[in-house]
Amino acid sequence: MYLAPMAGVTDVIFRQICKELGADVMVTEFVSAEGIMQADARTRKYTEFTDEQRPVGVQLFGGDGERMGEAARKIIDWKRPDFIDINFGCPVNKVVAKNGGSSLLKDCPVLSSVASGVVRAVGGQVPVTAKMRIGWDETSVNAVEVAGILEDCGMSAIAVHGRTRSQGYGGAADWEVIDAVARAVSIPVIGNGDLTCGADVLRRKHQTAVSGVMIGRAAMQNPWVFREAKHFLETGTESPGIGLEERWELVVRHCRLAVGSVRYGDENQTLTAMRSRLMAYCKGFPGAKELRQKLCHVASVGEVEDLAAISIRRAELADL
Repeated sequence: MYLAPMAGVTDVIFRQICKELGADVMVTEFVSAEGIMQADARTRKYTEFTDEQRPVGVQLFGGDGERMGEAARKIIDWKRPDFIDINFGCPVNKVVAKNGGSSLLKDCPVLSSVASGVVRAVGGQVPVTAKMRIGWDETSVNAVEVAGILEDCGMSAIAVHGRTRSQGYGGAADWEVIDAVARAVSIPVIGNGDLTCGADVLRRKHQTAVSGVMIGRAAMQNPWVFREAKHFLETGTESPGIGLEERWELVVRHCRLAVGSVRYGDENQTLTAMRSRLMAYCKGFPGAKELRQKLCHVASVGEVEDLAAISIRRAELADL
């Protein structure tokens, strides 16, 4: 099971947490090839990982195969990842506008030049993989064609998100297309989209030809999903639910680790940057609406600890 790369989410700390909770393969947040080429320190920090997180890949985006290849070599020289991943799936406008991410699904010659350029540059030092969507929009679902091109370019594996770029994260992921891709190529295909529990994972593994699965947004709220899914695959039963106290312990720990990393700045800046993450964690908590309103204003770990203590105490009183 892969943890999907998610900008602003799957930083080195969150990957550490998900690894501890059962994720097998990590991929960094996407990084700009041009930022790497400029030796931009802000960009370079996105490539950070620890040995405990291996196997881990660094994901690149860009529209120039030669520059992408040079960036990949730089990353390998800095700290050898287990693979380089190319982003052909990001739907965000600022990436698409730079001829990166899912925009290349509309331009297969450029997509091919990017993929082959990275493979040539890496020269077999590490595998090169790709992550893609099934097409630009519903009128141009070309995932099988694109997967064939990527295989011919030397990709070692392909992760397929079962939505088009125009869908964003709305609607349902199309696992029939993912399955068609998996049956059309001889390299491993990793399926991604709408996987929220072990039953979802088991169903897709049984119903499709994928070699593995990738979990993204479900892990933002519930990083235990990897552990729970493995338990379900091994036993056929749901694991015991995660209690409120354990959930809050993880939330507070994440905050402490983030402050300790100084990635986002001082404690105030770090907690400000983490507010959306904290609100995702607290979805489904008792009094979640009130909690979210308060989490919008936290500026210190102490404030989060206070909210946790109040939340747990209220839940205990409600159970009396």
